[in-house]
Amino acid sequence: MNELTHFSASGRARMVDVSVKADTHRLAIASGVLRMQTATLDQIRAGRLAKGDVLTVADVGAVMAAKHTPDIIPMCHSLALTGVEVAFSEIIEPDSEGCVGIKVVTTVSCVGQTGIEMEALTAASVALLTIYDMCKAIDRGMRIESVQLEEKRGGKSGVWLRGME
Repeated sequence: MNELTHFSASGRARMVDVSVKADTHRLAIASGVLRMQTATLDQIRAGRLAKGDVLTVADVGAVMAAKHTPDIIPMCHSLALTGVEVAFSEIIEPDSEGCVGIKVVTTVSCVGQTGIEMEALTAASVALLTIYDMCKAIDRGMRIESVQLEEKRGGKSGVWLRGME
């Protein structure tokens, strides 16, 4: 197990100095799910919500979130992102509560001295929160679940894949 690096020797929180690390291509993929009533997914699919095209707005929200991650995660470094991709898919098989869903997968890349996992996770979270916000008037019981890192590449630690730890 690696040691926690965001604490000084005296136990105070700190931003890690990455100045001695080499620039490498870095990529992170995160995902998450928003569970909802079937009627809510039907309205998203049909574009019948008064606030507009839900998935387009959520896509823009995800990109903005990735770009602004250091503004909301205290010890996160500012990175020059080279790409942010957002993909949505429907989950039409109901869960145990009869809810269907939308899954988001975000892929974020850069060339830099530190990883971009937080940017990918923040993008996925904000995409789901945006959908929730736009649909809450018709389905307050929606729930966000399983926001997680799926893959990370680059840097000294190389490749990490969910399920291969």
